[in-house]
Amino acid sequence: MSAPKLFIIKETEVEIKKLIKSSTRLVSKRFQALLTFKRHEKEGVSKRQVADEIGVSHNSIQTWRSAYIAGGVKQLKLHGNIGYKPSVINASQAKVLKEKLDDPSNGIVGFVELLDWFNKAFNTDINYKTFHGLVVRKFKAKIKVARKVHVKKDVEAVETFKKTSIGSAKKLSKKIKKKTKQ
Repeated sequence: MSAPKLFIIKETEVEIKKLIKSSTRLVSKRFQALLTFKRHEKEGVSKRQVADEIGVSHNSIQTWRSAYIAGGVKQLKLHGNIGYKPSVINASQAKVLKEKLDDPSNGIVGFVELLDWFNKAFNTDINYKTFHGLVVRKFKAKIKVARKVHVKKDVEAVETFKKTSIGSAKKLSKKIKKKTKQ
């Protein structure tokens, strides 16, 4: 096994501890690694020992060590995570989409139909996967869920059916019970 790489750390342990406390979780691990390197600055410490102590991959430790050597603390603070991209639909479109999803008589069966409706209504060309993820994440919509009310449902016919079918079902169950007792 090769000898650990020796390098000089300009910051003191106190300064590094302050950086750990003031930084985000993503960056604080980098400063914890730097603190470990600082404590073993004279004799050196391997990247694998630092990785085991902090609980990250030795490749990350190597990357962070190289970043510190190249640009110091400033370079160590940089990372590629920039957060979510801006939404592909604006607030007014989201409001109309929410109303469409909440309407029980909208007649839309799935996400493909919803996407087609959205693209035609707002003259857009949104990718299915992007649209599907947005609708599920933002509006908690689910695919293949039965609609609450069918588009062509006649409310009066349903009430009539319920009134007649309950009595008929009770009469039928009584007849069956009598036959099984005999």
